[in-house]
Amino acid sequence: MNRHLHLALLVLLLSTVAPAAPRLFYSKYFKGSVPEFTQITVERSGQATYQEAKDDDNPIHAQMTDAETQELFDLAEKLDRFQHPIESGLKVANMGTKTFRFENGTEKHEVQFNYSTDTVAQALLERFEYIAETEQDFIALDRAVHYDKLGVNDALLALDISMEHKRVVAAQQFLPLLDRIVKNESFLHIARERAAAIAEAIRKPAPQEKAQP
Repeated sequence: MNRHLHLALLVLLLSTVAPAAPRLFYSKYFKGSVPEFTQITVERSGQATYQEAKDDDNPIHAQMTDAETQELFDLAEKLDRFQHPIESGLKVANMGTKTFRFENGTEKHEVQFNYSTDTVAQALLERFEYIAETEQDFIALDRAVHYDKLGVNDALLALDISMEHKRVVAAQQFLPLLDRIVKNESFLHIARERAAAIAEAIRKPAPQEKAQP
């Protein structure tokens, strides 16, 4: 067999048998809410993608920490990778249709629910909601920086509150925006001071970083 052809076939074979990396998927649809739809995928590497439409042509990508990523996958394992229903079956108000999905190559398990009494499912839902809230804070700050300089301080205040309540995920993604605010004298002084304080907190976090319910 031609040596180059042999190498090409070997590379093709290895690519087909290489193990796929696990992935977690979360989506929520709640008619009338803003946004009505959110979707999050988290790779085992920690790469997270946030969308506000299934065909979103401008998704947000963020790199989660190892600890944040491990926590999500640990919770998914405790839920047996979504191989069993988690819907409570109780007569409660509509809280939106939520979907958890685990993917790993050909393995795929998915559950949908409105409300679950399972404490592990509640914890996982909370962590995904933290991601969604973080990206919504990022969108608001990015929009203010580019189009509404007077609104930057309000966007920073919202982020500051989320930081205080330990609800921010992949906080490093904010640093380029925060540094831009600090260095640009066209922004309000109070906004520049707040941006500097938040950036400092991200770069030198307190020892206890784990999100609390």
